[in-house]
Amino acid sequence: MKLKNLSINSILKSPLILVLILMVIGFKQVSAAGLLIADGRFGGKLKIKEHSVKVTINNGIAITEVTQIFQNMERRQLEALYTFPIPKGASVSDFSMWIRGKEMIGEVVEKKRARQIYESYKKRNIDPGLLEQVDFKRFEMRIFPIAAGASQKVKITYSQELDVDNDWITYLYPLATTTVKNLDSKTTDKFSITLDINSAIPITSLKSPSHQNDFVINKINDDYYQASLEIKEGDLNKDVVLSAQLKRPLTGIDVVTSKTKGEDGFFYLTLTAGKELEKLDVGMDYLFVLDISGSMRMDGKITQSKNTVGAFLEELGDKDRFDLITFNTMPKPVFKKLEFASPENIDKAKKRLNRIETKGGTSVLAALRLAYRYAEEGRSLNIILMSDGMDGQTYPRSLVDLINQNSASGRSKVFCVGVGNEINKPLLKRVAQDSGGFAAFISNGDNFQRQAKSFKRKLLHPVASNLSIELKNIGAYDITPSTLPNLYHGFPVRIYGRYKKSAESTITINANIQGKALNKSVNIIMPNEDHDNPEIERMWAFKKIQELQKGFDESNNQHPNIEKIIRLGEGYSIVSKYTSFLVLENDNEYKRWKISRRNALRQKRDRRAMEKLKVELEKLREKATTNIIPNSNQKELIPSKPTQKTVKAPKARSRKHRSRNFSFGGSGPVNPFLMIAILFGFFFRKYNLKINRK
Repeated sequence: MKLKNLSINSILKSPLILVLILMVIGFKQVSAAGLLIADGRFGGKLKIKEHSVKVTINNGIAITEVTQIFQNMERRQLEALYTFPIPKGASVSDFSMWIRGKEMIGEVVEKKRARQIYESYKKRNIDPGLLEQVDFKRFEMRIFPIAAGASQKVKITYSQELDVDNDWITYLYPLATTTVKNLDSKTTDKFSITLDINSAIPITSLKSPSHQNDFVINKINDDYYQASLEIKEGDLNKDVVLSAQLKRPLTGIDVVTSKTKGEDGFFYLTLTAGKELEKLDVGMDYLFVLDISGSMRMDGKITQSKNTVGAFLEELGDKDRFDLITFNTMPKPVFKKLEFASPENIDKAKKRLNRIETKGGTSVLAALRLAYRYAEEGRSLNIILMSDGMDGQTYPRSLVDLINQNSASGRSKVFCVGVGNEINKPLLKRVAQDSGGFAAFISNGDNFQRQAKSFKRKLLHPVASNLSIELKNIGAYDITPSTLPNLYHGFPVRIYGRYKKSAESTITINANIQGKALNKSVNIIMPNEDHDNPEIERMWAFKKIQELQKGFDESNNQHPNIEKIIRLGEGYSIVSKYTSFLVLENDNEYKRWKISRRNALRQKRDRRAMEKLKVELEKLREKATTNIIPNSNQKELIPSKPTQKTVKAPKARSRKHRSRNFSFGGSGPVNPFLMIAILFGFFFRKYNLKINRK
């Protein structure tokens, strides 16, 4: 998508307070997360005075609030460029900037109208703020003027569903984005990040592969951990990664709801395959397809990719076969056929990795065309594509046709692994999903050995295909995705939807494992009112927009889906190709243009819910602190008799939940479905329904 850049001269001539203009990045390298850069004709120097991050993770949904203060170090006013990359799958819920000490909250408007309103202010030498979409969920805005020696405060809030991988949930705060040349990415005062992790499923471990020695991690109870990190005069060039391991031994369903009384509700359902799935004791075929184009040289992507492939190779067994294909504009295999994973063959592949040079363009199509030729009758081929997806195209028709032709049999699946931060995530995710595989992304601060082991574990367990779900009695509608992906071990399927009625609903899950049909139904109660999870409403709309965008060629400006995307964007404050974020000076200006203050009202509700959760978590911390404070009346330092283990008090919860055990099966003395379920271990454990009110 190409956007026109505004003239710097026109900006400098106008007496504006603030200009927020998103510009296409093109070939320009992007700064680390949340950096303000002196820009314009004269340049200048800006320092990050403070960078604080507060993260609340509640049952796999993270809400991140970032506050940054920048200071103009020059003796003159500066024009500045603000850039912030948003993690994959995240939806921005609030972006605020302080002008004359007042927080400004914007509204999402249809893109052309937003541009017209913006231009009308320019003619009057008054500039509003305009925020438009950049590829890969990056925002870029201009701020002018920042007075000599003055500070500028910025706050951004976004929500996201966290990656889940074999009972590990991973949170990533992106800092390692490639920086602009000669840019100082150090904070002159401090960088701090605090995380509250709350889960209905017990947490067994919490660690940071990126900052192992910097985090302070406190266990409040089995369901609640807190972690914090603070760096003074720190360098902000490394992603912050934190991973929590959950104690989920069996497969389960989790449901989170949000509903305002008198309005239709929202639900967020996750289906997770647990450890009871039996491991397949057979050899498998792996084809590692590694991108060595010039773009992989940036940001250390090729180094981490080689390390990740090396870690994959170490995980292969004697019965496995493999080959390694490197590609830029043309693919080049090592063996030209599948070879057994002997020590000699693995060593030969590693030597090829060590000789790799990154250069040239990228052709994912040519690489996959060769990869599909390795497929053999009666064996499954796992194509592991490691690339940044930067081939200059979104999703060409020729690639769609190639994947559709080869995925029909189900023998060949593509699993995309994106390494680093500057990657085409939409392309890699769609290639994987359309082929029946899945996509995984490894940050610069993550542990690629653990990722490789986890990735292979998914493929060693039976996959549940042809998934379908039905929710009865509640008037469920607008479910996304409309076609469910395959269910892999340790890799959940996530479903969003709406419901009309508060009632007991029967959820029916149908699946196919190794050619055998399985199904099971359970009953849950959907609440009439639930104000604890407003973030899933915007996440539902965000997922709905993503699905609508898949349904047509984006060059077709007359497609009926465009109007649906615009309505969702305006209603739920989501910036897309067809909507923009518009910031006006005050409420009267919004009234003059007849722009509803939906986002301002939504922010009040979101902040109330967050404050309520913070109060509940504070009570848990107080209880934990009380348990460790010595009794002032205690007379004996060492008890004369052994003490009984203290029984833990019931835990306060922000959401009620119910548990129920069930397994796949039917009726009759000899049930073939039940025998299959026992054989493959595919049965659901209890499900957790988080509800605050009914």
